[in-house]
Amino acid sequence: MKLKIAYQGVAGAYSHIASQTVYPGADYLACASFEEAMAAVTDKKVDLAMIPVENSNAGRVSDVHFLLPSTGLHIVGEFFLRIEHQLLGLPGARLSGIKTASSHPQALAQCSEFLKNHHIQPVQRIDTALSCQDVLRDQDPAKAAIASRLAGEIYGLEILAPNIENASNNTTRFLIMSRDSLIPEYDGGKFITSFIFKAKNIPAALYKALGGFATNGINLTKLESYLLEGKFISAQFYVEVEAHPDQHAFRNAFDELRFFADEVHLLGSYAAHPYRYL
Repeated sequence: MKLKIAYQGVAGAYSHIASQTVYPGADYLACASFEEAMAAVTDKKVDLAMIPVENSNAGRVSDVHFLLPSTGLHIVGEFFLRIEHQLLGLPGARLSGIKTASSHPQALAQCSEFLKNHHIQPVQRIDTALSCQDVLRDQDPAKAAIASRLAGEIYGLEILAPNIENASNNTTRFLIMSRDSLIPEYDGGKFITSFIFKAKNIPAALYKALGGFATNGINLTKLESYLLEGKFISAQFYVEVEAHPDQHAFRNAFDELRFFADEVHLLGSYAAHPYRYL
């Protein structure tokens, strides 16, 4: 039976490319939103979801980390995809005639310098590849899309300008989500463990909650906060550390975390992708 992978967007989206790269030959399910892609895993329509969480140029993808605890899914892997944005237009269109370019807000941010230099107005859409469908529908040679080379091939658009991203190392990190917790055995290699918690509303609660990781020699690679229920005194924290749950140092640090934090939830532990250490 083929593996089934859900992703946000339509055919040719970068999440689609990431899914094909990590799981070649699988069946891929296009979803309108991140929430829908995760729900497809929960509802057993697919086995896994490929979800972008951050970009090296444009920062974190809005709302994804906030969705993670509510889905009940587990993080079982990560993947880093080099993002190369193409300015795509109708056959026969010319760069000098392009007035607007539509794409996902992240893609527009990643190509902001090119758009500014060529006096092209950015237009936000929910997905990069979906913008290609807009160009085909409107049949306006002054309109372009910013998407992948694969999207251009799928929708029959021409590359008016290649690789227009601001940074040559433009990279997006994806998390692979599963219904089941698939924590691999510790083999002495590099692992990332993700978890969330709510700090108690007392002085130095965050410092004390995370202090155990410092004293046990564990590196924190990510710490992000999110307001809960619209209250400015209640925050949830998303954390990633370089450690495996079977390590004695991690267990000591996690015990200390639980003492100073509420609603601690382990989201997953997975092999660190080699791209991290390039």
